[in-house]
Amino acid sequence: MKIYTRKGDSGETGIWGGKRLGKDEARMEAIGTVDEVNAAIGVAVAHGVPDGVAELLQTAQNTLFVVGCELMAPERTGSGASVPRLTGNEVPEMEAAIDELDQRLPELRNFILPSGTVAAAQIHLARGVCRRAERSVATVRRAEEVGTEVSAYLNRLADLLFVLARYVNHDAGITEIPWAPRG
Repeated sequence: MKIYTRKGDSGETGIWGGKRLGKDEARMEAIGTVDEVNAAIGVAVAHGVPDGVAELLQTAQNTLFVVGCELMAPERTGSGASVPRLTGNEVPEMEAAIDELDQRLPELRNFILPSGTVAAAQIHLARGVCRRAERSVATVRRAEEVGTEVSAYLNRLADLLFVLARYVNHDAGITEIPWAPRG
């Protein structure tokens, strides 16, 4: 399979169903931002995280491809009928992981600075990109059909990433830095 097709050289790209969109359209922005979340998570894993964290992050990366499919194939008929879709189990599974990890962490009593180990800081960055993806999807949802499960998944993934960053720091013995507002 060739990597390049030259079909996007004019500033448009195709989505499932044969529709062509400008690369700067809201749907394409959302798809690109979901891809950025995935890449940011990959960088965090490359910096070394505990095995259980790596497994959760790899699951998230695989699911983000499914989120991309949801956005890339809005039509569930024709060629869009055969792409992977979110099942509805993803959010409850993340909530269970969040609850389990949160029990192992000190109680959060104030805002914390996104810092710590390189891996934890990168997970915090991935969380920020995930929130941007969530906002991009909200923009698309105001104008077009996007399943609510996509928004719910991105919302909960950002929560999971926050807890994972805290967990990675805790596992490394790094003390969180509380936000110290000037005043």
